[in-house]
Amino acid sequence: MFRKRPPPEEERRVRANDREYNEKFQYASNCIMTSKYNIITFLPVNLFEQFQEVANTYFLFLLILQLIPQISSLSWFTTIVPLALVLSITAVKDATDDYFRHKSDNQVNNRQSQVLIRGLLQNEKWMNVRVGDIIKLENNQFVAADLLLLSSSEPHGLCYIETAELDGETNMKVRQSVSVTSELGDPNNLASFDVVCEPPNNKLDRFCGTLYWRDKKYTLTNQNMLLRGCVLRNTEFCYGLVIFAGPDTKLMQNSGRTKFKRTSIDRLMNTLVLWIFGFLVCMGVILAVGNAVWEREVGSLFQSYLPWDPPVDNFLFSAFLAFWSYIIILNTVVPISLYVSVEVIRLGHSYFINWDQQMFCSQCNTPAEARTTTLNEELGQVEYIFSDKTGTLTQNIMSFNKCSIDGQSYGEVSDPLGPQPKKLDFTPFNPLADPDFCFYDDTLLESVKVGDSHAHEFFRLLSLCHTVMSEEKSEGELVYKAQSPDEGALVTAARNFGFVFRSRTPGTITTTEMGRPVTYTLLAILDFNNIRKRMSVIVRNPEGRIRLYCKGADTVLLQRLHPCNQELMNITSDHLNEYAADGLRTLALAYRDLSEDEWEAWAESHRCADKATNCREDRLAATYDQIEQGLMLLGATAIEDKLQEGVPETIAILSLANIKIWVLTGDKQETAVNIGYSCKMLTDDMTEVFIISGHTVQSVRQELRRARERMVELSQTRHMGKEGWGEACFVGNGLRERQEGAGTGGGVKQLHCSPSPSNLMDNISGEFALVINGHSLAHALEADMETEFVSTACACKAVICCRVTPLQKAQVVELIKKHKKAVTLAIGDGANDISMIKSAHIGVGISGQEGIQAVLASDYSFSQFRFLQRLLLVHGRWSYLRMCRFLCYFFYKNFAFTMVHFWFGFFCGFSAQTVYDQYFITLYNIVYTSLPVLAMGIFDQDVPEQRSLEYPKLYEPGQLNLLFNKREFFICIAQGIYTSVVLFFVPYAILSDATQSTGVPLADYQTFAVTTATALVIVVSVQIALDTGFWTVVNHVFVWGSLGSYFTIMFALHGQTLFSIFPSQFHFVGSALSTLLQPVVWLTITLATAICIVPVLAVRFLKLDLKPQLADTVRYTQLLRQKKRKPVGRSVGGAWRGMGSMSEGRLGARGGSRRSGYAFAHQEGFGELITSGKNMRLSSLALATFASRHSSSWIDTLRRKKHTHTPTTASEESSPAPSCVSGSVPPLSNSSSLLGGSQDTPIEEETATGQNTQTVAASSTQAVPALAPDSEAPAPQGSAQTLSTADLTSTAVRCHGGDSSGGWIVTLGTVQEALFGWKGIAARTSVSSSSGTHSVAKETNHIE
Repeated sequence: MFRKRPPPEEERRVRANDREYNEKFQYASNCIMTSKYNIITFLPVNLFEQFQEVANTYFLFLLILQLIPQISSLSWFTTIVPLALVLSITAVKDATDDYFRHKSDNQVNNRQSQVLIRGLLQNEKWMNVRVGDIIKLENNQFVAADLLLLSSSEPHGLCYIETAELDGETNMKVRQSVSVTSELGDPNNLASFDVVCEPPNNKLDRFCGTLYWRDKKYTLTNQNMLLRGCVLRNTEFCYGLVIFAGPDTKLMQNSGRTKFKRTSIDRLMNTLVLWIFGFLVCMGVILAVGNAVWEREVGSLFQSYLPWDPPVDNFLFSAFLAFWSYIIILNTVVPISLYVSVEVIRLGHSYFINWDQQMFCSQCNTPAEARTTTLNEELGQVEYIFSDKTGTLTQNIMSFNKCSIDGQSYGEVSDPLGPQPKKLDFTPFNPLADPDFCFYDDTLLESVKVGDSHAHEFFRLLSLCHTVMSEEKSEGELVYKAQSPDEGALVTAARNFGFVFRSRTPGTITTTEMGRPVTYTLLAILDFNNIRKRMSVIVRNPEGRIRLYCKGADTVLLQRLHPCNQELMNITSDHLNEYAADGLRTLALAYRDLSEDEWEAWAESHRCADKATNCREDRLAATYDQIEQGLMLLGATAIEDKLQEGVPETIAILSLANIKIWVLTGDKQETAVNIGYSCKMLTDDMTEVFIISGHTVQSVRQELRRARERMVELSQTRHMGKEGWGEACFVGNGLRERQEGAGTGGGVKQLHCSPSPSNLMDNISGEFALVINGHSLAHALEADMETEFVSTACACKAVICCRVTPLQKAQVVELIKKHKKAVTLAIGDGANDISMIKSAHIGVGISGQEGIQAVLASDYSFSQFRFLQRLLLVHGRWSYLRMCRFLCYFFYKNFAFTMVHFWFGFFCGFSAQTVYDQYFITLYNIVYTSLPVLAMGIFDQDVPEQRSLEYPKLYEPGQLNLLFNKREFFICIAQGIYTSVVLFFVPYAILSDATQSTGVPLADYQTFAVTTATALVIVVSVQIALDTGFWTVVNHVFVWGSLGSYFTIMFALHGQTLFSIFPSQFHFVGSALSTLLQPVVWLTITLATAICIVPVLAVRFLKLDLKPQLADTVRYTQLLRQKKRKPVGRSVGGAWRGMGSMSEGRLGARGGSRRSGYAFAHQEGFGELITSGKNMRLSSLALATFASRHSSSWIDTLRRKKHTHTPTTASEESSPAPSCVSGSVPPLSNSSSLLGGSQDTPIEEETATGQNTQTVAASSTQAVPALAPDSEAPAPQGSAQTLSTADLTSTAVRCHGGDSSGGWIVTLGTVQEALFGWKGIAARTSVSSSSGTHSVAKETNHIE
C-alpha cells in the first residue's frame, strides 16, 4: 500500500511477447488489491484512522490526563475501559470487512489463465500476467485484463462477450479483431508487434490506438477491445494482447471510492459536541476560579495540618490543577459510548430494511437491501425525489404496440367500449413467429399477406437495421440478444410479420422474408449514439441494389427527408403525436437508394475518417450525416413501456407527505408528459402545467419569468376570494379567468401592493407543474440563471425534465442541494443514473432490466418503485424518530449524571472530589443505562406502520428537522440540569439532618453517594419508560434488567468479598447495605424521583391537551376505534354502502383529460383520487382539522411555502381553504394540515356547521365521489365547492378496507368529546350564512 506511484502516462507503448521491453515502463501488474490492511499494518493504520475521529482523540487526551496523579480524581480505567471497548469494536468491524476484501482479492488474483510464453501456452495466475503478454481465452471464461483482440475461433475474428459486470447490461455484444491479426490463429504465428495507445482512463465506451505491423499502421477502436470483467460467450476461444493490467484496467478505474455521505444529524452532532466541549471548559473555569478563591480565603487556614501537595505552592497553581481535574470528572457530558450506540442503532435499522418481507419481490426473488448503515435516519427527512423514468417508473419491458405505414395507422382498438379484440395467432402464417408476441389489429397482418410493398419494406427495415445478435438453439427456435429492449421489440415484431432475422456475420445479414431465405451484404453500420439519435445500415440485396435503412428519433430523422415527403410527413407526425400522447416510445423509419458511384465515393470518405488519428469521432459523424440525407419516409413505430405496479399510488402517497418528485428522463417531451399523467404526477385538477422549451438563454429566462408571474397571479387570485376579482374555474390544466370592470383594476392594484415576487414564490399555493427540455435545461443550469430555475421549479408540485443527459441529471441534483438545503433522494436503474445516484444525499438503485450498475452505486436497493413509500414513510420515519429520541434521552441522562459533580464542587472546597463511586462512573454509560436507550433507539414507534402509510403528513416533522435540533437539544440539556439539581440538593438537604434508628447521623459521604446514585438510576429508568412509545419484550428486559443489574453489581462491589481481595480499590465496603436499609433513604429517593418526573408528566399532558401533534391524535383515535368498535358500525354501515354505489356513478360522469394512459397494461390506480382528497377517510379529515388547529400552523410557519389566511369577516373565517377545485376535496399536498382545511376555523364553528350534513366516509382503498354536481357553475374562489372538515358530524362510521380489526372510523366530534369534552354547539348561527356553509348546504341537498 506504500508502493511509489509512477508518473502519469501521456501514451502507452506495448510490444507483444517482450516482457523485458515492457518492464522498463513500470506498468502495473495484474494483481489487484482492494483491501486496506495486512497483518503488519493493521494495528497501526487502523488506530491512526480511528484517532482521526475528534471524539477518539479527545478521550485519548483525557486518558493521558488521568495518568497524572496530581490532577486525576478518577482511576485511569474509568476512561480506558470504554475507550478500549470502542476501539476494539470498530477494529473488529474493520478487520472483518477487510478480511472479506482479502478473500475476494485472492479469489480473483488466483484465477488461472493461459499465457503464451516462449511460444508455448502456460498456465499462470492472473496476478502474474503482465502488460504485453498474449493470453488465450476459452468460452465462458472471464477476461483477465484489458485485451486487444487478436484472433478468434469465429470467422473474420469475431467474438461475443457479456458485459454485465462492467456496465450492467446482460445482452451479448460483438467484438472484432483487426483484419491483419485475425489470420494469426496459430500461436506460432503471433509474432512481435507494437501498439501505441491512450493512457489508462475510465471511459468504457472509448479506446484509441494504433497497431504497427511490418511498417504499416492499423487503427484500433473500442470494437477491438475485450475489457476486464467481461465474459467470453458463444466463442470457442480467442487470443488477446494485454494492454492494461490490474489497477490500470477500465473496470478498476471506474471503481473509485464513493463519496462518503453524512447525515444532517451527524453534522449537527459534531456542532453540538463542540458546544458541549465549550460548556465543559466553562464549567472547569468556574470551578477552578472557585478553587482559587477557596484556597486563598479558607484553605490557607488549614495549612498547618492539611498542607498542599508538594508540587503545589500557591492557590493559582492549585486552581490550574483543579481545572484539569474537573475536565476529567465532567467529561462524561460527551460519553464515548454515544458514537458506538449510534452505529449499533443504525445497524439495527439496516437489518429491519433487509428483513422487511413487504419489500421483497417474489417475482425476481430480490429483497430490499440497505447497502450502507450511515443514512437510515436521513430517509425520514427527504424533500425531493429525483427519478429516472424508463425501468424505474416503468418496467423497461417493451412491446410493439402501434405503427404508422405510408400514412396508415395500425394497432388502434376500434371500439374501446366494445369487447376486447383477440390476440392475433401468427403461427399458421409464420411458423417462426414468437408465440409470446401480442398484437390485436388484423388489418396490418392482412396488409402484409396481400403483399403491400410499403408494409414489406417497413418490416424489412426492422429486420435489417439493428445490432441484435441471434442465437438459434434448435431449428426455428430463435433467441435474440439486444442491447436495448426497444431493439428487441422491433426485431421481434418484424419476425412475427414474416421478416425473420436469422443470423449475421461481419459482412452479411441473413433473414427469412415471407418464408424465403434472403442474405444481404452488410456494407456499413452507422451506429446509434446519444448525439445522433439514429442508426443506419447500408446493405446490398441479392439483386445487387444498394439501400440505406435508417431509424431514429422523429426530431432528427424528419429533418433529413426528401422534400417530396411533405404530405406523408404531416400525416405521420400527427400519428407520432397521438402515440406520444398515449405515453408510447416512438421512432421514425426511412430509407434511401444509393447508386454504385455514390456508395463508392462515400465508402472512400468513410475509410479516411475511420483511419484518422485526430478527431476521429467528429469526422465519422460528419461522414454519417453526409449520406443520411434525402431520405424517403416509410412510417413510424410506437412501443409501449408498461408502468410498474403501484407507481401511481406511490407517487400520490409521497406527494401527500410533501415530497416533491422530479422525473429526469432521456425520453421526448410528449412521452414523458403522458407517463406523468399515467402515474398521476400530473393530474387534470392541476392549476397549470408550464412548458419550458426555449433554445436560447433569453427565451428560457423569459419563459421562466412568465411562469413565476403566472404562479404569483393565480396564487393571489385564489387567496383574495373577494367580490370584484371575478371568478375563476379550472379547466383541464389551465386557468380561465373572468375579470370585469373594477374587479380587474382592483386586482392590479392589489398586485402592486403585494410583496416582492421572490417572497411570494415561498407562499405559492396551487398545483403547478413544470416540464423542461434538455436544451432548455442546459441554459437553465448556467450560473446566472440557476437561481431563477430553482425558484420556479421548487414552487411546482411536479417537475419533468426531458431529453436530459446523465451529467445533467447530476447537475440538477447538485443544484437543489446547493440552493434548497433539502435532503435529496435519487432513484434509477441504469448505468446512466449512476452520477445522479452518487450526487444525491441518498441513492436508491432499482434491480431491473438494465443490470446492476445502479444497484452497485446505490445506498439502498430493491426491485420495485412502489417499495419507496415503505422505505421512506415507514423505515425512514421510524429511523429518524428513533435516532432523535435516542439522542435527546442520551444527552439528558448524561447531563443529569455529570452536573451533580458540578454542584458538589461548591460543597467540597472545589477539590475535584467525585460524588459517586469510581466504579459507578465507569459502569453508568456502559452497563446501567446503555441497553434501555439502545432498545428504544432500535424498536421504538410512535404509530404503527399502517398509520404511517395512511397519514403521510406524519412524515413532515422529519423534513423540517423538528424532533432533534438545537432547540430540542437545549430543552434536553435544561431537563438534565434540572434533574441534577434535584438529585443533589434533595438528598443533601434531607440527609444533612437525618439519622439512623440507632441515632447515628446519615450525613456521611458514602451514604450520600449511594443515595444519589440510586436515585439517578431510578429517575433515568423511569424517564426512558415514559419516553418509550412501543414496548417489546426486549424493552422490558433491558429497562428493568438494567435497574436490577445496578443493585446486583452495587451490592457485589460494596461487599466483603472484593474488599478482602483488593482492599485498596474498594472503599465503599458495606455502604450499599447500610444505606438502603434506612427508610429515610428510600423516602429521599422517592421524593427526588417525584420532583424530577412529575413536571415532565405535567408538561407532556398539557402539550397533549393544548397542542397535540398529529401522531398523538392518530394514536388516540386508534384507541377510540378499539373501544367503540362494535356498537356503532352496524347502524350506519348500510347507509355508507349505498352512498358508495352512488359515488361510483358520479365519478363516471366526470370528464377526464384528453391525454390517456390506457395503453399501459396496469390496473387503474387510486393516485388521482388520493391527491384530490376524494377517497380520504373521514377520520383523516377530522384528524387533519383537529391537528391543524394546534400544530400545522407552526409547521407552515417554518416551511413558509404555503399561503397565510387573513380573515376579515365571519364569513371568510368559517370557509375552508380556497384551494380546491369544483367537485373535489383539495389535494393534501397543498395544505398545511392533512387536508387543507382552514386553520383559522374554530372547531366549535366547524362542529356547528356540520349539523345539517350527512357523514360520508370511504376506505383507504375505495373511491369516493365528488359531492358537487358537474353541471353546477363554479363558485367564486372565496368559497369552497367541497365537503370540508367543517361538515363532519360526531359519529363513528364503519367502512371497508380499514384496520384488520374492523376498520372503525372516529370523526372529529368523537375526538373532541373524548379529549376536551367539546360538544357540537350551534352558538354561532350567524356563520351559517357564510359562503362556505352555503356551498356545503348545496352539496348536502344534492346528496339527499
